[in-house]
Amino acid sequence: MNRYVVLLRGVNVGKARRVPMADFKALLLGLGCTQARTLLNSGNAVVHTRARDAAALAAKVEAAIDAHFGFKVPVVAKSAAEWQAIVQANTLAPGVPDASRLLVVLAQQADRISALQPLHDLLLPGEQLLLQPQAAYLHCAGGILQSRAGEALLGQIGRGITTRNWATVLKLQALLVDAAAREV
Repeated sequence: MNRYVVLLRGVNVGKARRVPMADFKALLLGLGCTQARTLLNSGNAVVHTRARDAAALAAKVEAAIDAHFGFKVPVVAKSAAEWQAIVQANTLAPGVPDASRLLVVLAQQADRISALQPLHDLLLPGEQLLLQPQAAYLHCAGGILQSRAGEALLGQIGRGITTRNWATVLKLQALLVDAAAREV
């Protein structure tokens, strides 16, 4: 079995686009995933599946959510190996005292990450943006709500991406490690 992190974009924010995590977990199990575990209420899950292609898994979950809930939700799926690479590539983390102010930007297609280059022009003093092949890392020193680059991620440039703060990324990594230990 293969382990994946599955992320939904823009659910459970306000009253629209509600996806209860119990229903999300049931949907994943219905798609043949096993050991589906959700984290928080924002569309994060770690699953085991026979799927070998992250993009195909993301498309399958996206279609199932549309069929079940009646609205489209962008989905990003990353294999355990991809997730580990994303965690290791974050060279900003050691210098950031508040993990909630460090965003990890994820996309299913790598070209969506490289398309974030214009965010460099929006950085405020103290902010940093690191673009890596599989993810981007945005440190919003003054807070995410005060960041022009963070705000831009909610607009056109942010289509096809999702963000998680560093603390959530590490919690998902811990779930992956725990899932691997359960396989033994």
